[in-house]
Amino acid sequence: MNLRDLEYLVALEEEKHFRKAAERCFVSQPTLSGQLRKLEDELGVILIERTSRKVLFTPAGDAMALQARKVLKEVRELKSIGQHFAEPMSGEIHIGFIPTVGPYLLPHNIQDLREHFPKLEFYLYEDQTQVLLKRLEEGELDCLVLAELEGMEGFGAIPLYQEPMWLAVPQHHPEASAKAVPLHNLKGKKLLMLADGHCLRDQALGFCFAAGIGEDQRFKGTSLETLRNMVAAGSGMTLVPRLAVPANPEEGGVSYRPVINPVPGRTISLLYRHYSVRRPCFNELAARISRLMQSLLG
Repeated sequence: MNLRDLEYLVALEEEKHFRKAAERCFVSQPTLSGQLRKLEDELGVILIERTSRKVLFTPAGDAMALQARKVLKEVRELKSIGQHFAEPMSGEIHIGFIPTVGPYLLPHNIQDLREHFPKLEFYLYEDQTQVLLKRLEEGELDCLVLAELEGMEGFGAIPLYQEPMWLAVPQHHPEASAKAVPLHNLKGKKLLMLADGHCLRDQALGFCFAAGIGEDQRFKGTSLETLRNMVAAGSGMTLVPRLAVPANPEEGGVSYRPVINPVPGRTISLLYRHYSVRRPCFNELAARISRLMQSLLG
């Protein structure tokens, strides 16, 4: 038994598919399957029920996968400790981004970060908030870049930047003629929102509830791009983060306008496990991102 065998087991337990687990581990499917059979022989128990349609874990397999995940987490922590003391700004770093931050932040930052920290090898992941928080807690990710919400107090947080929200309306909409839209202008109106699971939805609902703005229940988007297309089609209006606003605020049939009095916004932060030994690395990354975003957002 070795660590690679445990990685194969955990990957299969999470993917529930031999091909996908093999791709995730960068090995062939026969290699992964063969190693897991050897692991079963060594332990003297059946871990996986192999059928033509799906992968089923036995109770022994479930227990092994759970323990394997803990072992791999501890190994990552041990490697991290050694890396930290040897050279904090080097080695692999696994960063998670939420879908309403990653696609709009990374184009402005990732190349600069790679050039500024040439010894760091960046691995980037995108998923919804709760999935990322779970992966951070389990040690699969080193840190996250996301919008702060209640319930994240169990993690360390370094604020990166404040991001205002802009209103996106069809180009023929009355608000499109304004340079900026007072929030009270939207009282009694309904906005298109993202579906459950997106933290931007929770934040937008908070702004809207306080200002007497409702949610358009006829449609819930799975991405900002879907909401953008619905607005362009004349099917409503929505709030978008400033970084998602194109350079031309009159693009693709959508007009984008800043919202004022008050300005709705969110705090984008870098989250990490409190006990992580990589705090100096996170501080350096956060300072660099903050500096870049200050010049971009003003």
